[in-house]
Amino acid sequence: MENPMIDLTIEDNVAHVVLNAPKKLNSLDEAALDELAQAYTEAERAGVRALVLRGEGRAFCAGRDISRVDPATDDTDAYLSGKVQPLLQQMSTFPAPTFAAVQGACLGVGLGLAIATDVVYVAEDATIGSPFANLGATLDSGGHALFTERLGAHRTLDLIYTAEMMKGAEAVAAGLFSRAVPAEDLLAFTMQRVSQAAAGATQAYVASKKLVAQVRDAKVGLWDSMAAENKAQAALCSTEDYAEGFAAFQEKRKPEFTGKG
Repeated sequence: MENPMIDLTIEDNVAHVVLNAPKKLNSLDEAALDELAQAYTEAERAGVRALVLRGEGRAFCAGRDISRVDPATDDTDAYLSGKVQPLLQQMSTFPAPTFAAVQGACLGVGLGLAIATDVVYVAEDATIGSPFANLGATLDSGGHALFTERLGAHRTLDLIYTAEMMKGAEAVAAGLFSRAVPAEDLLAFTMQRVSQAAAGATQAYVASKKLVAQVRDAKVGLWDSMAAENKAQAALCSTEDYAEGFAAFQEKRKPEFTGKG
């Protein structure tokens, strides 16, 4: 494959999955999502005992690559229901401990990648949140379930309405992710934990992973929530504000929303 966006290497029973499009902050189009799904499939076939996901450059993942998306013809439901949700479900059920090292932007589908990972370590100055208020769209990729479960309804809607971002240290303090460390220490810290997990009792870890998933899904209904997000996002595609939000992003200007359908 020419210029793959996803790199996979396997070493010492650890799969290293790297989002490798730093010039566009590792934002993901459909082809990249397919590559990422294939990387997880290959890692599973290899029987690795741990997996680490990270982004190359100054961002983990800035979300969907919308630089060439035409809101008038875009099938958002096909992207979310057909590509994103199956990938996140595949990631969340990977049969070994999974870790993510998050630096810089972690937004949109990038936030979804983090949600679908067992343990997330973030740089203290990472940027986490929902920029969708500026696009005439709504939070997706499981964000509603994660934010509401861990932050409560009021803080969730505050973040969504204002498009306010949280720094990594704040996100960890609020209970969103596992630990925050200085950016310069993030990769070394993560790999130490990954190596420890890869040398551990893999089947016991997988058993705990399944038990935690059962508790989480019974309480939150993550996949049902994500399916509802997909439909809401698809419905928003026909609104004037959605088209204006995308146009403003692509033209690098501030959007002028009307609030009309």
